[in-house]
Amino acid sequence: MSEDYQKIMRIQMNEHQDQMDLIFQTYPGLYTQIEAQQGEVKPRRRRKKNKGGENNHCGGAKKRKLTQEQVDLLELNFGNEHKLESERKDRIASELGLDPRQVAVWFQNRRARWKSKTMEEEYNKLKSLHETAVLDKCRLESEVVKLKERLSEAEKEIQRLAERIDNNSSPSVLSMEANIDPNFPGEFRHDDVFYIGEDSYILGTEWVNLFL
Repeated sequence: MSEDYQKIMRIQMNEHQDQMDLIFQTYPGLYTQIEAQQGEVKPRRRRKKNKGGENNHCGGAKKRKLTQEQVDLLELNFGNEHKLESERKDRIASELGLDPRQVAVWFQNRRARWKSKTMEEEYNKLKSLHETAVLDKCRLESEVVKLKERLSEAEKEIQRLAERIDNNSSPSVLSMEANIDPNFPGEFRHDDVFYIGEDSYILGTEWVNLFL
């Protein structure tokens, strides 16, 4: 400690002692009364420990550590039925030589572990399904993008082919087709069909007149 701190402590102790001396001088009988009260204080008695322990109930049965055989039989009974009724609890305790309370506590803890494990398995299953759904969604989105690209390329190819066909169709060809005489010899229409009987006789020059 520093010297300043020690000085402060000495000053405070001296002031406290001066105050006490002043009180005792003013009230002489107070000191005698305080000493008498301190002499009457009795030492506290220590509480005795309960040698029997607080857990000695149910006929004095003590909780024992389970053997592997007892654990296996408890697991077998738990697998058959998770719930534990009073009659069944007493029967299992009697068969295994255990306290019914110990059997009940074991079943309670085992049910808690079973529920926790079941919830964990359900969570893992749902997580796996979610991850599979996400992967399928990503795959479908990728396929949609590819199909859109193929559709766009097909539309562009159709447009190129249409432009090529338009370019190959020259105006001279179209004008020649437009100037062809519809009555050109060798082309017959429905109106040009006529009937000549077997007994009719036509000269060669008359055949020409038929088409004029």
